[in-house]
Amino acid sequence: QAQLVESGGGLVQAGGSLRLSCAASGRTFSGYAMGWFRQAPGKERDFVAAITWSGGSTYYADSVKGRFSISRDGAKNTVYLQMNNLKPEDTAVYYCAAVTRNRGYGLDRLLAYDYFGQGTQVTVSS
Repeated sequence: QAQLVESGGGLVQAGGSLRLSCAASGRTFSGYAMGWFRQAPGKERDFVAAITWSGGSTYYADSVKGRFSISRDGAKNTVYLQMNNLKPEDTAVYYCAAVTRNRGYGLDRLLAYDYFGQGTQVTVSS
């Protein structure tokens, strides 16, 4: 059973930066891809970014392109989300997620993912 543990959330002013980390543990993790989703109060959980373990292909939601960057460290089984130029509308709980095998769903779909972390709060003040 895999465990995903997020860290790095917090309170930041608009225009500031945060870096989220997601450490995968509990098994030898050799999955297909990792992603980040976010959920604001009263809203659905939305795709933010994803990266494949092999090749490092990256994918981003339009709302974060040019501001957020996803990266991975295979040796540490850790994925990062660098968030720059944060806006109040980025305020949400951010969830790390893992795809253990490619079942044909796009990486922007919740259905593609097998595991989710517990989430970390990001609050951007105006």
